[in-house]
Amino acid sequence: MPKIVDPVERRQAVADAVLRVAAREGLEHASLRNVAEEAGLAIGSVRHYITGSSELMIFAMAELARRIDARVHAHARALLEPSPGTDRRAEVERLLAEVLPLDAERREESALWLSFVTAARFRPELRPRAAELQAGLDALIRRVLVETDRAGGLTPGLDLDVETRRLSALLDGLTLQAVQHPDLLGPDELRAVLRRHLDSLAGRTP
Repeated sequence: MPKIVDPVERRQAVADAVLRVAAREGLEHASLRNVAEEAGLAIGSVRHYITGSSELMIFAMAELARRIDARVHAHARALLEPSPGTDRRAEVERLLAEVLPLDAERREESALWLSFVTAARFRPELRPRAAELQAGLDALIRRVLVETDRAGGLTPGLDLDVETRRLSALLDGLTLQAVQHPDLLGPDELRAVLRRHLDSLAGRTP
């Protein structure tokens, strides 16, 4: 009897292999052949899901975005649909910290995402996906600020559009520096900078 292949599991195996190769050897080495070898599949099996280099990169970006989104939105639900006794301030910090490279898994994801964003400068087919994730993160940040403002957790009168951009830029900058200089900007420093910024939005002085 021929083996029954679960297409969802096979697609996930290919996605995992793409990201492993890209993280270990760089995007330029994430070819169909290398990905097939990493996944333990025939190259024809990979081509069943991905037909070329551009599609491979788009596929990998989508998988990386899915992983990040899943974690971030789990925290978002706890904040935006709070249960009684929820510490809103702590949940805001946990939510935003989820996109920072605070551990090995998130450092690898951050490094991969920076590689994709850099590649998108020269590969137009990657730009829509990069822009989509950035827009989604900015929308989430703005919603968090709006809800926090409604709950009285921000200094009155803040321009939330400006503060959204400022917080987004802070997270991007922290991520870039932590990926480039992990020995100089570790998890404690990342949390401390984020916490100080959130305190400033709430009008708290150190």
